[in-house]
Amino acid sequence: MDPGFVLTDAVKAVQGSNEEMESMLPEPSTSRLRRCGYCLLQQPMRAKHCQTCQRCVRRFDHHCPWMENCVGEKNHRWFVVYLLVQLLVLLWALHIALSGVSPGASWELWFRVNGFLLAALGVVGLFSGVVLLLLGCHLYLISINCTTWEFMSRHRIAYLKNCREEASPFDRGVVCNLWDFFCMCRTVMWEQLHRGNTADPV
Repeated sequence: MDPGFVLTDAVKAVQGSNEEMESMLPEPSTSRLRRCGYCLLQQPMRAKHCQTCQRCVRRFDHHCPWMENCVGEKNHRWFVVYLLVQLLVLLWALHIALSGVSPGASWELWFRVNGFLLAALGVVGLFSGVVLLLLGCHLYLISINCTTWEFMSRHRIAYLKNCREEASPFDRGVVCNLWDFFCMCRTVMWEQLHRGNTADPV
């Protein structure tokens, strides 16, 4: 699905009467926008050009190679739901594999009977740990209103350089951040919510 691609000027002009499309870019009175060096579009704050998709994405988080799509403002919540469902399926698979383990008269016989299930438990357990870690990281970043890209590259992003370590200028508290992320389905003008000096994104 569309992760929140930044519209071209032509599309914005054609669909100028659409209120949602008009809200994609801030008014001229807000901070100056940076023009993307690749597609030459004006980038709203928190947007980044994805080299794989060849497009700019609003509130860019990362490009997921497994889904072959960017994770951004419009689909990030669905990515988190996807991780949660994936974790539940893996835990269910762990339960099924554990319930199939049968006792044996000796260790050698036990390993022979349950060898395949033990290998499956190892693989599913490894995947469960990875997905749990990934889900936990995303929930933490959501709770402080930060993206993976901002967390990993904050030293290169102009609007984050002057913030204290691990602080997000968009943080409104854990409850508000989670509410906004999961319950508010709208395009956000981050320039208006930025606390502190607004600057061009890098």
